[in-house]
Amino acid sequence: MTTQVNTIVVGGGQAGLSVSHYLKQHAVEHMVLEQADQPGDAWRSHRWDSFTLNTPRWQSRVPGARYGDDDSDGFMPKQEVVAHLEQLASRLPVRTRVRVASVSRITRGDYVVTLDGGDTITARNVVMATGLYQTPKIPQLARNFPDEIKQLHSDNYRNPEQLLPGAVLVVGSAQSGAQIAEELYESGRKVYLATGRAGRTPRRYRGRDANWWFARMGQYDRKVSELPSPRAKFVGKPHISGTKGGHTINLHQFVRDGVTLLGRFEGIENGIVKLGSDLHDNLAAADRAEAEFVSAVDAHIAATGLSAPEETLPVLRDGFDQKILTDLDLTAAGITNVIWATGYSFDFSLVRLPVTDGDGFPIQTRGVTAYPGLFFVGLPWLHTAKSGLIYGLSEDARYVADRVADRCAAGDERTTALLPPPSASREPKRSRATKWADRVLTLIWSSALSLMLDGFAQHAAAMYPTARQNPPDQANSAIAPTGATPPRGDGAARRSI
Repeated sequence: MTTQVNTIVVGGGQAGLSVSHYLKQHAVEHMVLEQADQPGDAWRSHRWDSFTLNTPRWQSRVPGARYGDDDSDGFMPKQEVVAHLEQLASRLPVRTRVRVASVSRITRGDYVVTLDGGDTITARNVVMATGLYQTPKIPQLARNFPDEIKQLHSDNYRNPEQLLPGAVLVVGSAQSGAQIAEELYESGRKVYLATGRAGRTPRRYRGRDANWWFARMGQYDRKVSELPSPRAKFVGKPHISGTKGGHTINLHQFVRDGVTLLGRFEGIENGIVKLGSDLHDNLAAADRAEAEFVSAVDAHIAATGLSAPEETLPVLRDGFDQKILTDLDLTAAGITNVIWATGYSFDFSLVRLPVTDGDGFPIQTRGVTAYPGLFFVGLPWLHTAKSGLIYGLSEDARYVADRVADRCAAGDERTTALLPPPSASREPKRSRATKWADRVLTLIWSSALSLMLDGFAQHAAAMYPTARQNPPDQANSAIAPTGATPPRGDGAARRSI
């Protein structure tokens, strides 16, 4: 059966729902397709029970959702995020349990969206809102663990009671890995954490949340063109947490609390885990990121004359006192569980057009592709640093919805893609201190990339048979180059964001 709709939005997470909200304001006929039973499934079914957003509420409000009086500086638990998305979706044209198999373009410029089961929808516009966090990524070496070891990806982890009795090896120390490790050791578990080069940002400094400082210094408005490398889009996020009212995560504190820190995971043979000797380098990278953040904030305060209380953050060194292990006997350590906090792969091959670059990332300008009527939204660095956050959805989703509405108003199927002119207006001149602060913040976000690319990218093809769709990210720097488990399914399954 074939139906016709002006615009199809693929994905019923916060990005797709936000676009739908603005399309509704424009009175554009459209439909949101979500493969799960309910919208917002990534939050409902793919986060652990205690998961809390790392961004304060003032950065976490989805366009169109109704928020009452709340603590704008507090942090939303996942249940609250889900409730707001469900409430928003109830007012929008959303179809659930619909899996898109392909999107193709026909001769006259319209698009055919083919669903599982063979039904098709013809649309003048298609907005892809499936995000990057699509398929949990587990390296092939996971198969070498003894059968009695329980293995989970962070995508499937829910709570400590889910695990077997005994110690836990967590592989990956970016946000998910660090937060799960913290929950596990606070529940009484013995935890071993294989680390990578993720940085650390203090939750608060000089009277304000770290994210307030990032916003104040204009870091969220930085354009994708300002990145030192296209692959900097994929660098993992620093240690920080929104739980317990928001707090700093510090690996040195983990050591004080009984966690055994390890270098990156290199393999396993006969029940012996092989580890890199880079633990101290990883700790130094996290310490350096915090120091650079502090320096940037201090410079900004000095340059702007902003009133802020003086503060000196505590300096912990416990991790450097820990012996570096290059071998870890699972049996002797009592390890019965492994949690892979190793990120996700993405694949946009269901769009049957050449719309991705060498890393598999969509080729677009602010969500607009070279193919009239085909758009992307909800991706990190789609346009600015905040594009991958709920915080950036209002601007990006509105922009894409406006472009769709423009096409509807024009009524010309030969309309060319509405790409911004190449001669963009010049940025206003900035002070030396502001430029220095920008440079430091750039280093914070890209330091992990620069530290790992030399030793990692050269092995990317060997590590990932489908490296084009699996660019290096911070979480994976906790694993030495090796094979990756192929994505499950036929490439058409998508997790909406």
